[in-house]
Amino acid sequence: MKGRIQGGFTLIELVVVVTILGILAAFAVPRFASLEGQARLASTQALAGSVRSGASLAHALWLAQGDPASAEVAMEGQPIRMTFGYPDAVTIEGTLVEYTGFELTTPAGTAVFTKESPSGAPVANCFVTYTPPGAANEAPRVVATTGGC
Repeated sequence: MKGRIQGGFTLIELVVVVTILGILAAFAVPRFASLEGQARLASTQALAGSVRSGASLAHALWLAQGDPASAEVAMEGQPIRMTFGYPDAVTIEGTLVEYTGFELTTPAGTAVFTKESPSGAPVANCFVTYTPPGAANEAPRVVATTGGC
């Protein structure tokens, strides 16, 4: 009499594999779920750094021109209007290479870059605010609000 050749898995083997996968998923899913929030936080902080750098570069170009009365500089062919030697709120975006994933609004003389969710809706309390200087010899204010990221 010949022995039978087993062709498949037993029920116990399947239950053990499903249990192990369930345990792994219980630990892995929470880690991946928090990555989205961390990515929004990092991109918001990175944009704040880019806005600071863009304002500083425009200011350096303005100083290099040697004409303090000049109200405009050109960066990469883009006209940048200056307020007390720094970009104004409307043209600060011209100093940035890219700000994909953010929506720019300019209420009351400030520039607000609000983070958008994948669906395109704004994320509450996740934005960067640029406020040009209010007087000569002052620096602009760049604030990253990340409480809701």
